[in-house]
Amino acid sequence: MSGHSKWATTKRQKAVVDAKRGALFTKIANQIAIAARAGTDPSMNPSLAMMLEKARQANMPKVNIERAIARVADKTAAALIEETYEGYGPGGVGIIIEVATDNKNRTMPEVRNTLNKNGGRMADPGSVMFQFVRKGWIEVSETGEDAMMTVLDAGAEDVDEGEEGLVVLTAPSDLMKVRQALLDAGLTVTNAELKYVPTTSVAVSDEDGEKLERLLDALDDCDDVTAVHTNAE
Repeated sequence: MSGHSKWATTKRQKAVVDAKRGALFTKIANQIAIAARAGTDPSMNPSLAMMLEKARQANMPKVNIERAIARVADKTAAALIEETYEGYGPGGVGIIIEVATDNKNRTMPEVRNTLNKNGGRMADPGSVMFQFVRKGWIEVSETGEDAMMTVLDAGAEDVDEGEEGLVVLTAPSDLMKVRQALLDAGLTVTNAELKYVPTTSVAVSDEDGEKLERLLDALDDCDDVTAVHTNAE
């Protein structure tokens, strides 16, 4: 019986992992399809290049990537649109929610219900966004003064040293250029993406922090949500 139980548990765990991987691939594929509208050549389309790199980091199969790009020319495919929603979480934390959807009438209620069920609420457009600024965000494994000088020489706006390396901020339009400059300089880039970076932070209690984590996990589980940003301290 114990052998069967262990096998069943392993099977369930694998199903959960496979489901999360499939959901991630779907999110990335939608982002690739949207980025590819500006051109299917990544050397001429920085947004597409960024999403293809994200797909490679997630070990997304090549066939999935090609199918997402081909969606641009598929006249029968449902049109995808990008939307940004604003909300508040436990402790008054501001939340920015990015989605890619082919049906706003499905996505907005899903996001609203997820917020309501997990201690948050939707906010009026603009009431949260003013607390954030759009930036290129790059993570680098190296640390130290030399690495920081290399980052600044590459054209970054700002750099900060964290527990696992350097966090680099750029103008949105400079993200891929700075990333390539860092790679050319021999630094190890572990992540590069566009983010809403908070200009002010909100301190949360331990209790509200736990509630916020559950809310963020629930939002991430929504199929159409591609990114979530908060100003929690």
